Amino acid sequence: MSCEDPAPGGAAAADTLLTLEDVERAAAAVLPAGVRDFVAGGSGRERTLAANREAFDRVFVRPRVLRDVSRCATGADLLGRPARMPVAVAPVAYQALVHPEGELAAARAAKAAGVPFTVSTLSTVPVEEITALGGRVWFQLYWLREPGRALELARRAEDAGCEALMLTVDVPWMGRRLRDVRNEFALPERVRAVHLDGGGASAAHRRAAGASAVAVHTGQEFSSALTWAHVAELRAQTRLPLLLKGVLAAEDAVRAAEFGVDAVVVSNHGGRQLDGALPSIEALPEIAEAVGGSCQVLLDSGVRSGTDVLKALALGASGVLVGRPPVWGLAAAGEAGVHRVLGLLSAELSDALGLAGCATVADARRLRTVRSGAAAGPAGAAGLSGGRGGPARVEAGGP
Repeated sequence: MSCEDPAPGGAAAADTLLTLEDVERAAAAVLPAGVRDFVAGGSGRERTLAANREAFDRVFVRPRVLRDVSRCATGADLLGRPARMPVAVAPVAYQALVHPEGELAAARAAKAAGVPFTVSTLSTVPVEEITALGGRVWFQLYWLREPGRALELARRAEDAGCEALMLTVDVPWMGRRLRDVRNEFALPERVRAVHLDGGGASAAHRRAAGASAVAVHTGQEFSSALTWAHVAELRAQTRLPLLLKGVLAAEDAVRAAEFGVDAVVVSNHGGRQLDGALPSIEALPEIAEAVGGSCQVLLDSGVRSGTDVLKALALGASGVLVGRPPVWGLAAAGEAGVHRVLGLLSAELSDALGLAGCATVADARRLRTVRSGAAAGPAGAAGLSGGRGGPARVEAGGP
């Protein structure tokens, strides 16, 4: 099916949304089924999609007490520059699917919240229009089949004023997203990937029997031959900070740092690539320990609250990216909805910091955590048995 436009007149009042789950429900109420599935769905049987949340829910924090938390500061350093909280908006394709202003509205909200906004290669708004808003803008890059095109896009982003490049490394091709296949999902004519195809119609707009038209299009555009040699080439061609997104193995994170990468994003693409990949939060501690401060470590996939941000910090992250929640906010209430999502994360993080005995984000990185359940714990951590038949527990974190 070619997707329809979001239902008019169904936008929620942003100030009535008290959690990101509220925002998701409000978005679901106004989005056509095909678009809702495109945003919410994962690959295969969606086991990794579900595991991302389950893994966060297994992490528990040991709060500290008798500390002065009369003032809790959420500010953080992201790629050498201050942000009001250790959060960036992740790259998400085709945001005009959910709201007419698409990425423009989301980027304005990110600017107001004081956090970076990441423009996707598959944005429906040109990068130049987004950087013109004056906020912090990163550009996400897919390596493209046509020789030289990825580097051209990187130069375009740099010329437009982006302050970082984020190379996605876990998409040799799009994972098999069965919701889109069953829906025979295709983009409406008004939604275009303006950085590709000259902004014109493409295979993504042509319904394909028993297939996702978006997957057909990206299969034509994305290179499956991306290697470390291309990372070195990109590093040599740009002066901007470089992030690699889609790293789950400590060995790859260490090598990224050796190649001069400024940050790795521990990510399973929100459960949309390899179904069966481990949850990002499970991969995080080993990666953070392995790089040892040689580059920043960010995390995405499954972050749904300020408490989740706290957990990621405690397990070694410099910060997190959020993808679906801002899109839900955009669908539910436009720019105000995205602002609400980021405001909720900020308020929840401030609350979580104080209740955990942390006055700053740096304090949160010294918290200890317990991970309970059968899948608990990074390799090498000391396990504590909960008794016969009881849940396993693994301690992690600083003193």
